[in-house]
Amino acid sequence: MSEAKVGVDPKLLEILVCPVTKETLEYDAAAQELISRKAGLAYPIRDGIPIMLPDEARQLDD
Repeated sequence: MSEAKVGVDPKLLEILVCPVTKETLEYDAAAQELISRKAGLAYPIRDGIPIMLPDEARQLDD
């Protein structure tokens, strides 16, 4: 498998919501995370796959 640019499908980003708040998410391409400001969580994206588990999310610093 080649090292292709790993990204998230823009259509997927349009339909994903935070599993905690059900609010839309911000995509941080540099950090490869989906940010839920209301929940204060950053969900990781691994190999182009969003990991939408609150237990896997990073707490945001206020």
